[in-house]
Amino acid sequence: MVRVAITGINGRMGTMVSEMVLAQPDMELVAGLDLKGGKQVGPIKVSDVKDIDSVLKAAKPDVLIDFTAAGAVVGNVKAAAANGVNLVVGTTGFDEGRKAEMAEAIKAGKVAAIISPNFSIGVQVFLKLLAQAARDLEGCDIEIIEAHHNKKKDAPSGTALKAAEVISSALSEKPRLVFGREGVAPRGREIGIHAIRGGDIVGDHTVLFACEGERIEIKHQAHSRSAFAAGAVKAARWIVGQKPGLYSMGDMVKP
Repeated sequence: MVRVAITGINGRMGTMVSEMVLAQPDMELVAGLDLKGGKQVGPIKVSDVKDIDSVLKAAKPDVLIDFTAAGAVVGNVKAAAANGVNLVVGTTGFDEGRKAEMAEAIKAGKVAAIISPNFSIGVQVFLKLLAQAARDLEGCDIEIIEAHHNKKKDAPSGTALKAAEVISSALSEKPRLVFGREGVAPRGREIGIHAIRGGDIVGDHTVLFACEGERIEIKHQAHSRSAFAAGAVKAARWIVGQKPGLYSMGDMVKP
């Protein structure tokens, strides 16, 4: 039985993840944390996230799933790692400094962690297709367009940045990244990244390879957050069996 704790459990993603965890015959929800405690979720009462250290010590989860905010995730990761709890982190919007802090905490705690901007299995296939297209279409102009709901705080999305990273790694000549354009902006050797925010769009990502006389578009659309929640639950089950270290969804979803 995989013992699971969830931070951000009262949020949209946290709620969906907790429902899926409760439905798994091989998982047990042992702790939930959020900015406000008190809510009953299945067999547990949600605790205030400020008490995360004592909650983890008492509940002894095998894995902590984090869907919170960039400003909170580092503290949550440090608390989990210090208590020997493996990690699944789906929070986005943190900078390189915070990434380094989390990596150091994971290493010091000798836990296994999977950190990903997108837990959709379909997105992992999407990224593999982008790498192949980038290699085969080198020299074409590349644009990334992403669209999300009007409540999303970070832009561009973590998935768009991951797509740019995958494409850049597949190219022999590394392009610069250009975030939107205005005024006089002649195109050079670059990847353009454009963010759209509106309504209740769950998550759309399109990569355009514009070549001489033709173009190819590779697109992923999320119709429901259930795709992300299901992937996070699979990742939680997978990570508890891994050796200590930092992993990506690409490590879990291999050909």
